[in-house]
Amino acid sequence: MQLSKLFLVFFVSLLSLPVFAYLPAEQLPQGSRASLIIESLSQQDTLFDTQNNDVFFPPASTLKLVTALAAKLELGDNFRYETRLEQIDKDIVIHFSGDPTLTTEDLKQLFLIAKRNGLEQIDGNIWLDNNAFTGYDRAVGWPWDILGVCYSAPATAITLDGNCVQASIYTQDDGQTRVYVPEHFPVYVTTQASSVTKDHQESTQCRLELVTSPNNHYQLQGCLIKRSKPLPLKFAVQDPELYTQRMLNNMLSKIKLPFSGSIKIGTPTGISQVTSNLVTHHSLPLINLLTTMLRESDNLIADNLTKTLGAKFYIQPGSFNNGTQAIKQIIFAHTGIDLRDIPMADGSGLSRNNRFSSLTMAKILRHIWLNDDQLQLINLMPKSGESGTLKYRRSMRKEPIKGQIIAKSGSLYGSHNMAGFGLNHSGQPSTLFVQYIADYFPEKKNSDSLPTIAPITQFEKMFYRDVVSFSQDIPKK
Repeated sequence: MQLSKLFLVFFVSLLSLPVFAYLPAEQLPQGSRASLIIESLSQQDTLFDTQNNDVFFPPASTLKLVTALAAKLELGDNFRYETRLEQIDKDIVIHFSGDPTLTTEDLKQLFLIAKRNGLEQIDGNIWLDNNAFTGYDRAVGWPWDILGVCYSAPATAITLDGNCVQASIYTQDDGQTRVYVPEHFPVYVTTQASSVTKDHQESTQCRLELVTSPNNHYQLQGCLIKRSKPLPLKFAVQDPELYTQRMLNNMLSKIKLPFSGSIKIGTPTGISQVTSNLVTHHSLPLINLLTTMLRESDNLIADNLTKTLGAKFYIQPGSFNNGTQAIKQIIFAHTGIDLRDIPMADGSGLSRNNRFSSLTMAKILRHIWLNDDQLQLINLMPKSGESGTLKYRRSMRKEPIKGQIIAKSGSLYGSHNMAGFGLNHSGQPSTLFVQYIADYFPEKKNSDSLPTIAPITQFEKMFYRDVVSFSQDIPKK
């Protein structure tokens, strides 16, 4: 008990010190900004903060905790996305709802079931109903230079295969490269990238670059260091509607369902509207979607849920604008946490226009903990050194940190964040903590420099040790 009292005295004494007097923060490069909080859960005491907990920082993917909480509160555990196959006169309509997990195989099963139920041929057109969402497919503030990769796949009503295509690039002995894309994907990829040595790449500062263009065309340029194995690539589908049209056309041919019309976007008009619902596909329930979203930091799930919240809350097509406003309204109505002045552009945290304070995130975490019997969100989050995005994090792979923290990470250009809970000896949350680091730009090392531990890793190891130590030494009331 005496050790616990001494530990408390140590942390309380830190409250009067600026961030730069806190040893872990001194590991960060000059110019970095840090906002840190550690709070006791049961005793509702602030054990440590950097005296700037009301300052805005880019939240990055810690914002997914807010999106998850709003989705739980508004949509409920029984929520599932629906994709309906409907017949209107001679036409077939596929009503998409923005299901971020819908696959080509799911569409195939819809048509196979309809075929078994008597759909022998399609005499009219096939319509892809995209009316569930409206507005931008990408949020304001998404960096232009990452739009070609899958973690920034567009958030669309017609979503198929995660709006993502996998490929690979090979280096060749003749100094050129070649790209492999599975032939069933209706995308076109070329490469002008050169295969070079490491010294050549460093001397010329030539990097591998991806250029996208309409019709789901991609071109690789620049340089790639020679390698013995192919480099895996994941391309964000730039035009999901066109991608779905082509995948559907190929699929109908394979299942031998005669079709003489066209595949169009929208819904049919000017006809008698004799409607027959053929078959419906349901996604997995919300709890499964949130598990993937939080553990794997899935941006598409987060952003499609954001638009879905806007659609449900305002009873209109969902968008980034009404979705983020809906999140704020839902959070305030259910928790009393006021997010009106919080800049939010999406629900994933990918936009650089998002801002959050560590104080507000601490309030979100405390509400999640207080109501976890109903919410069941904490167990969906990654655990340090064991699961999700925290499984291989350098600062969390070893004791005493491994397995002792449950949290959501978040990173953007210059930002390294974490928000979650420290566990006691019984494996239950006893503290909450928030780590917001911005403007982190360490000095670049020369290629011949000896291996060193990155400043952010040094900081995190020290900070998380403090979180774990306090969480397990906290005295009981």
